[in-house]
Amino acid sequence: MGITTGVNFQPLGGRKAAINGDFVMTADEVNKVIRALRRGGIDIVELHNHMLDEQPRLFYMHFWATGDGARLAQAIRPALDVTNLTKPTT
Repeated sequence: MGITTGVNFQPLGGRKAAINGDFVMTADEVNKVIRALRRGGIDIVELHNHMLDEQPRLFYMHFWATGDGARLAQAIRPALDVTNLTKPTT
């Protein structure tokens, strides 16, 4: 089962990019991430959960935007910062 936040950039040329991916969050992170994404001009595609009784309760939010690649990277950072991210182990 994939339990990870993923961010994808697709170059469109001319400094433009498309960004999409999903956040995996606990309930207390959902509204913070929504606010951060909206402030950055990033569209929220959907918010859902996968299970009925998991602990902790996890929510998945898909997002999408196009624009200047550097601006999109700066816009996604505040949303990442309000989640409890940890570095992957190898």
